[in-house]
Amino acid sequence: MRPSRGPRRMRTKGRPFGRLTGRPVSRLEVLEGPSGRRVRSEAERARIVAESLLPGAQVSEVARKHGATRWQIYDWRRRFRQRGMLAPCEVSQSTFAPLVVESALEERQVPAIKLEIAIGDVVLRTDTAIDGEQLSPVIRALRALR
Repeated sequence: MRPSRGPRRMRTKGRPFGRLTGRPVSRLEVLEGPSGRRVRSEAERARIVAESLLPGAQVSEVARKHGATRWQIYDWRRRFRQRGMLAPCEVSQSTFAPLVVESALEERQVPAIKLEIAIGDVVLRTDTAIDGEQLSPVIRALRALR
């Protein structure tokens, strides 16, 4: 396999061919005017960055308003900051919403659960607050009585 030398070119013998079909093109339209890429002056960038730093401003909305992307605005901010044209304190600081506790949590009352163990004709009734170490000797004693 030979190394790539860029895009493949078709032999056209002077005729334009379509890129996707490889067949001769019957009509070729030349578009004139701006390329779609916008070149902005430093002053325009500075105005957009200043607008994005206003309290309550959202970068995505500012970018959409000026036909830019939010990443362009972040990049412009970074560049202005690096050149010393934007003070670090001008960047909006994150703030936290205050925590408000409306009322203390009430302790929930857990319903008492009764435990019944029947061994032969003897029934042992207790609640679930008893642990296994206390319950084991009682069960052994009941079994011994049978």
